[in-house]
Amino acid sequence: MAHRKLRNDDGPPGRDSPYVYGFYRYLTDNFGWDVKVVVPSTQKSWIGKAYQIKDIIQGRYYYPREPDGQGETSPVSRQLKDGEVAEWILLDGTPATCANIALHNLYKGEIDLVLSGPNFGRNTSSAFALSSGTIGAALSSSLSHVRSIAVSYGTVNRPTPTTYFDPAHQLAGRIITHLWENWGKDEGGLRNGEVDLYNINIPMIEELLSEAGLQIHWTTIWRNAYGRLFAAHAPEEAPALQRTGSSGGPDAPVAQDSREQSGKDSDASQVGKLVFKFHPDMHDLIFPGEDILPVGSDGWAMHKGHASVTPMRASFAEPNLEIATRDSSVSGARILKL
Repeated sequence: MAHRKLRNDDGPPGRDSPYVYGFYRYLTDNFGWDVKVVVPSTQKSWIGKAYQIKDIIQGRYYYPREPDGQGETSPVSRQLKDGEVAEWILLDGTPATCANIALHNLYKGEIDLVLSGPNFGRNTSSAFALSSGTIGAALSSSLSHVRSIAVSYGTVNRPTPTTYFDPAHQLAGRIITHLWENWGKDEGGLRNGEVDLYNINIPMIEELLSEAGLQIHWTTIWRNAYGRLFAAHAPEEAPALQRTGSSGGPDAPVAQDSREQSGKDSDASQVGKLVFKFHPDMHDLIFPGEDILPVGSDGWAMHKGHASVTPMRASFAEPNLEIATRDSSVSGARILKL
């Protein structure tokens, strides 16, 4: 049996990683896939395709349990205990590091598809794509000549109702199986002239529960930019430095109260003290005006409440969309019909 590999940039199941366990159960229970899970031991958003080249990468085994995937770790592999559903692997490395070690050290020659995610938050637009650990891991595995798909669930309502989780898993599963069976061509592709990887974004909105579901669009990447990502930090607060902002991780929308405070520590009185913390002002990225969103881009699709599928090259570039989607009969906004 061919094996699929699942990894993310949010770490094991928990507050920062609410989707990975349910998605694993959906893939194994409904598709019968043999899914190997290798994920970072802690949250690793906004780290792109980085590798830790001077670190010794330590790992341990993880044993998720029902109902939410919370489980025990062990330094050695062991038999499953009552209530445990699988043996996963946690690595003290970046998402891209996890992808490469899984493919070349842990399951060499066994994996035919790498699924990166589901990320806690959107990964639409170039600003997020170039920073995303979720996409970074898919890029890493595609550079190893393995089909790769990044999956992200865009936070819209806060908190996201748990009733949206299963419909999102179902939609992601339908898109993934469609892509697997209809993988696009790209003459510049690294593997047999195929598309290197796909980036899927699903907005977590009430329409997931409707009979019609969400529209799915083939998309391009919205070319945008970000500004300040770090805020000056008072020296007396330095011992308490930590990641701030949305509980959904840096890829997720920033809460209103975080946005209002985003400039508080950046006044001129702090200049020159050389203490900063990650505190991005991303309001314009999360809530852009529709007039600046190119129709057919991933940012436009998220704004409209549609799911998006973006073919990508492992060079921060996109292939010809008509060839990669096997669809030359439409123009403008391209709807993916499953």
